[in-house]
Amino acid sequence: MKAASLSEIREKVYEGKRLEPEEALLLLREEELTLLGALADLVRRRKHPEGVATFVIDRNVNYTNLCVSGCKFCAFYRKKGDGDTYVLEVEELLEKVAELVEWGGTTLLMQGGINPELPLSFYERMISAVRERFPQIQIHCFSAPEIVYLAKREGLSVREVLLRLKEAGLMSVPGGGAEILSEEVRREISPGKCSVEEWEEVHRTAHRLGMPTTATMMFGHVERDEHIVEHLERIRRIQDETGGFTAFIPWTFQRGNTRLDHVPPAGSARYLRVLALSRLYLDNFANIQSSHVTQTLRVGAVGLHFGANDLGSVMIEENVVSSTSFRVHIPKVEEMVRAIREAGFRPAQRDTYYRIVRFW
Repeated sequence: MKAASLSEIREKVYEGKRLEPEEALLLLREEELTLLGALADLVRRRKHPEGVATFVIDRNVNYTNLCVSGCKFCAFYRKKGDGDTYVLEVEELLEKVAELVEWGGTTLLMQGGINPELPLSFYERMISAVRERFPQIQIHCFSAPEIVYLAKREGLSVREVLLRLKEAGLMSVPGGGAEILSEEVRREISPGKCSVEEWEEVHRTAHRLGMPTTATMMFGHVERDEHIVEHLERIRRIQDETGGFTAFIPWTFQRGNTRLDHVPPAGSARYLRVLALSRLYLDNFANIQSSHVTQTLRVGAVGLHFGANDLGSVMIEENVVSSTSFRVHIPKVEEMVRAIREAGFRPAQRDTYYRIVRFW
């Protein structure tokens, strides 16, 4: 079969037809950036014709920085024996959630290092305490690598771990730990973390248990274009099967205090190109999030014209990207609202599940 040309691929987008992996690869490599953005914006407007762009108020709590994974891209983790390791006490966590409630937040996003000293009961105790003290807060916690490690540590299945966490109060699972869903890439940057198949198992299982999740991608390091398309194909396939992903969230690797600091940084043009391709390829995802944390609020808002319908979160706390040399600016609600409005959209605060809380 003759390979499709760029003009033929554009026609498929206009007609609302599904793209094939080789077509996505051609778009990523050869399509003119502004035209790629226009195609993504067309698809975004089909899915969200109301012209609303959303954001969430949450708190990203990292309950421990002790981690045995040793990922090359991470500046946050500490090894056993380092002098600055920590584990949050439950009361400390509750104080953080109380501040989140005072700010009008809806979501607790909590993840941590792969800490071999913490049993499953520690995780159950944390989230049950939050559920009991703050029943209005949506508990969106623990990435696939954490869940896989807990299953192995406790001698349980992934399903059993998720069930116990759900009974304790876990409501949904973030997509962290995906990086690039290609074993070739993972062997290079995160060999101590869960495999591609294990990441997929966690999300499929959570969906079957009625727990929605997000899908993420951290790119701009050692991956090739083929790996990005492989990643998108894998999560599109899961979404076809389960429909359990609420959103896709791509962001770029940031250098500084990591073992990948020799890698040339991915610029904003590359970010917008991948963001736009994500909207075009993930035809079964309603929501695509633009990353202001790794791209600045200005570029994040531009992403709303490259396929995104969401500008992420007003985070009260962010520790992981801030551990690198990248200067992270977390906007206040007023800044977020202004950026969305100036980009030509109607700002709306949402919850974890993309339900509108209020319009601004």
